[in-house]
Amino acid sequence: MGEIKSAAGAYQARQNEIIYNIAIEAERLPLLDSGLWFHDDVRNNFYYASYLFAAAVEPGFELPFDREAGKRKAEAVLLETVLLQNRQPGTRLYGHWPLGLHPLPREAAPHELPVEIMGSLMVWFCKHYGSRLGAGLRIAFHTAIGHIYRSGFYRKPVVHFGHHEAKYTVAKLIFGKLFEDEELLADGRQSLEKTLAYIRDKGMPEYGSLPWFWHWVQAFTCAWELEEDSGLKSTLAEMLDHLWKERGQFYLQGAWVGAHSRGWPHDVPADGNVLHDYVQFGDFKLPQAIPRTEYAGFLFYEAPGQVRAAAMNRQIPVEVAKVTQKAVPEDPGPQPLIHSYAYITESFAAGGLWERVDEFDNEQLRWAFSLPVSPEYAVNRLYFFHPGQGYHAGDPRHQSRYMEVLYHQGIILALFPVPEGEADTIVGVLPNGQWMKEPAALFGKAGEVYFAVYLSHTYQLKEREGYLEVSAQGMRSGVVVEAISVKEAAGRGTGDLAAFAAERAAQAPSFETGAVLAVQYNSIKGDHLQLSTDRLTSTKALLNGSPISLDHYTVSSS
Repeated sequence: MGEIKSAAGAYQARQNEIIYNIAIEAERLPLLDSGLWFHDDVRNNFYYASYLFAAAVEPGFELPFDREAGKRKAEAVLLETVLLQNRQPGTRLYGHWPLGLHPLPREAAPHELPVEIMGSLMVWFCKHYGSRLGAGLRIAFHTAIGHIYRSGFYRKPVVHFGHHEAKYTVAKLIFGKLFEDEELLADGRQSLEKTLAYIRDKGMPEYGSLPWFWHWVQAFTCAWELEEDSGLKSTLAEMLDHLWKERGQFYLQGAWVGAHSRGWPHDVPADGNVLHDYVQFGDFKLPQAIPRTEYAGFLFYEAPGQVRAAAMNRQIPVEVAKVTQKAVPEDPGPQPLIHSYAYITESFAAGGLWERVDEFDNEQLRWAFSLPVSPEYAVNRLYFFHPGQGYHAGDPRHQSRYMEVLYHQGIILALFPVPEGEADTIVGVLPNGQWMKEPAALFGKAGEVYFAVYLSHTYQLKEREGYLEVSAQGMRSGVVVEAISVKEAAGRGTGDLAAFAAERAAQAPSFETGAVLAVQYNSIKGDHLQLSTDRLTSTKALLNGSPISLDHYTVSSS
């Protein structure tokens, strides 16, 4: 990128890199007949135009295009975007924007989602750049912000403790302050305190939920940057400290390891939504592909030093054992507890959720091995699952409930007690690398990690974009995966992949696929693991002959 002349710190330098890269892309992209760049999501026009405008008006950027022309293009897109708001009081979704704009943006119906995050970000944008906007656009922004406030979309109670309510809470704070609405501001403060207390005491019900966790971070950072009351700003800082601690516990060089309650295609099977991590940690190369821009180049809150230090130093392996209470307000009974496990080293991580729970749109990623984000491989996860509702070939998400698991450090055992009448194939994702194939096993090297993958049945391979897809047929089947760093393997006398494959092929697990579905495995380090489940789904997980206990799992595991 062009030289940034301002003496910015490391965080600001990385934000400037994001601003510059997206501004270059925005200036290069031709506009559609509508005057917008995108018809898939109205917010993308707002984000790209924000970055182009910022780069054009900040003198520190050396740009390969005419600054004034870039500013005019950004303002034109911003104005066209703002004017898509429903500005008719009393109508359904008054104050809202459409989401998808195809084929004619000005005829697109308003949608509940865009204003949740975009409304607050518009207030931030106007505060920082309003004086440099043309008069017409400035008036349009102020008018739109007034419609947002009067729409009252945020006047909802905190019940589920999810990302929608987090954004409502922030909107209460921002619009309450902006319009001197003391009642709304008090509601926002109460919602903030209630949410913070819940996730501290019970955990985040939306565990590892991407990209929505970043909406939490952006929304509360936006409120923190705009807030002037020292007491409220301090509480917002506590919220952000907690969010970054949550992120840091599952961090490995841009990867979010372990289980995810939801994930979109740009986050499964690869960690693609990494801009906020890049700014905060900066210990991996910024990928060329940026599937979600949002406001990572503008909003920033520095995570606590101990959180950053722990997240970026994985030389000593750590185990993260957390318990979270789901929020199911419509169920009057005890709220379900879920237990997540992660084992994180400097080269890889492994982990997932012990229980299977129903999640919105069935987008749960139950478990995975993760590699650091790297240009060396497009996909940085390895995992297997039985396809469920919503699955279609080429999109390795949407898992069924038919899986039992055992996690221990760099080993995962999974059994698939699939009943008659269900799909009889399990699906796996392998990162690109070197892979040696056996009839019911694969031995591979990806990054600086060796993988041993054992299946109870024979399999087929298919090349997908960025990864190898494994498919194995069998109504009742299983898989065992063990990972070890190349460095540790060398210390044990294993010099290359061929030697690793030969050694581990001799230690293949034993599978039973009858009335009792079971597997036994002796690990590289000499541990004996057993997992079994019968037709009544009574499951046993044993480590060296003893049942694995989850009693030590805590909300604030570190």
